[in-house]
Formats: sequence, structure tokens, C-alpha cells
Amino acid sequence: MAFSGLAAAMLLIVCSVLLFLPAHASPGQIDELVGSHVRSLEEDHLMDVASTDQHTVKPWFAGKLNFSPPVIDLSAEGFPLVGGRLDYLDQKKVAALIYRRNKHVINLFIWPGDTTPEVDAKQGFNLIRFECKGMICWAISDLNAGELQQFADLFKAQKAASTRS
Repeated sequence: MAFSGLAAAMLLIVCSVLLFLPAHASPGQIDELVGSHVRSLEEDHLMDVASTDQHTVKPWFAGKLNFSPPVIDLSAEGFPLVGGRLDYLDQKKVAALIYRRNKHVINLFIWPGDTTPEVDAKQGFNLIRFECKGMICWAISDLNAGELQQFADLFKAQKAASTRS
């Protein structure tokens, strides 16, 4: 009887601690995202598949990842898809979709999971984390924060609309 009371108390303590842990990305994860974005901007490192067609980019990831990333065409809204690549974050494979806004590159890193929204800035880059139908998405660019937020909002809205159709 005493053991079950102790177990319940321990469970309550663990749940309380987890509830109050910050939902922010670690500084290491932010550094990793910025580093990956900067490396992608080096010559010939931006993409593995170059295409503005979502029906070319999405199937390219098949067999390379254990999930299917959402690939959405936002060219009508001023954010054309230009390609995709495999990347590594936290020692796991992730999808990186590449969009443009005028001359600015937007890397959208995607992998399975749930998350809470977050906005950050580091080394002159804006970062936005958002959840999109069971996927963690991180958008990063030197684009101003307002336009990057517009991109994230459009991506979430288009993904929601595509799952209802």
C-alpha cells in the first residue's frame, strides 16, 4: 500500500517538473539550425533536388526518410518552392525544403513530432518554429521577421486546406 502511494507521489513530481520545463529550443538546436542554413547557402549545397514542382520534390524524399514531409507550392503567394534536400539535425535525418522570397532563401526544416510555436533570431537570421499536422517545422531566413511569419502562416494554412480536400 505504501509503495503505491510513493509511486503516485513520484509520478506527480515528475509530471510537475515536465510541465514547467521550458518549451523553447535549446541554444544548441538553434546553433545547429543556423549552421545548417549557412552551409546550405554555400555554392552547390542548397539542394539535392531542384524543382519548383511539389509533385517532383515530395516523391524525391520517398525512401530517403521514414516520413513524408508536406511539400506545398506557395508561388502564388510570393514564396516559390525551388527544391529540397536531406539534412541532419540532432543526429537524425530531416527534410529541408527550399523556398525563395525575392532574393532571400528560406530553409524549412521538417521532421515528425509535436511542438509549440517559437520565434528567435540569431546571427542575422530569423527563425520560426511551428507545428503542422504532426510535423515540427523550423523556417529560417535572413528575410525580415514579418515576411517569415507570413510564410509560416501560409504554409500552415495551405497544409490545413490540403488535408481537408
